[in-house]
Amino acid sequence: MVAMSGTQELLVEVDRLAAELDHADPPTLLDVRWRLIGPPGRDDYRAGHLPGAVFIDLDTALCGPPGVGGRHPLPDPAALEAALRAAGVRAGHPVVVYDGGDGLAAARAWWTLRWAGHRPVRLLHGGYPAWVAADRPVSTDAPAPTPGDIVVRPGGLPVLDAGQAAELAAADDAVLLDVRAAARYRGEVEPIDPVAGHVPGAVNLPAGEYVGPDGRFPADVLRERFAAAGVADARAVGAYCGSGVTAAQAVLALHLAGRTDAALYVGSWSNWVADPTRPVASGPTSGR
Repeated sequence: MVAMSGTQELLVEVDRLAAELDHADPPTLLDVRWRLIGPPGRDDYRAGHLPGAVFIDLDTALCGPPGVGGRHPLPDPAALEAALRAAGVRAGHPVVVYDGGDGLAAARAWWTLRWAGHRPVRLLHGGYPAWVAADRPVSTDAPAPTPGDIVVRPGGLPVLDAGQAAELAAADDAVLLDVRAAARYRGEVEPIDPVAGHVPGAVNLPAGEYVGPDGRFPADVLRERFAAAGVADARAVGAYCGSGVTAAQAVLALHLAGRTDAALYVGSWSNWVADPTRPVASGPTSGR
């Protein structure tokens, strides 16, 4: 496995971010707190957020409407550009994204910005809880940012559709990671989508095996777990989950481990099972 590289370009720790926010032209802060089920993240934002942070909704701003493309499909580029400009995102200007601590929504925001062609974007390591635990100031004021001028140019990160995901899973020299819980992968339970199981040939690597419960990325664990899944020797690697959120976190982790070519199957399982003709596998992985 390639050694950890580019960490400072992908993650920012609390102390470093606090220092950068004291600069005359600080990074643009995006609060993307989100839950799959439960109160909306905007309520958390209103209760307290990093000073100067702008809330941006994962479901409506960073993703397209749910449908056959999945529960969190790619956003319309024009709509994404409008949402990011309204949040003050400027072309070429650094952006820092954060969430409630598990790193899921922030990773999808990171991925979406990078896919949109915006390079200088980092994730606050540990999210909002890490900021609060460090006794850093919080605010309830909602800023009115000067509109940004970002131009969305799709294609900044590789994307898989269902056919490409199937090809990757079937190839002997490639790996398609299914990062859902093992029971969902094996087809024993499916709490969200209408069909249980996994893409035939996909290798299961649950997100909890490479990211801590606090959303932090331990370097030694990343190297070990990705190597065990066959990523180190793979010509190509991709990832999917239920709807492309947890898998975006996997892509970020793969970048940290040196696989900057990692592709995201954005539609993920929710897109795969939308077509009843697609094959579904169940049971444990055969390994690599």
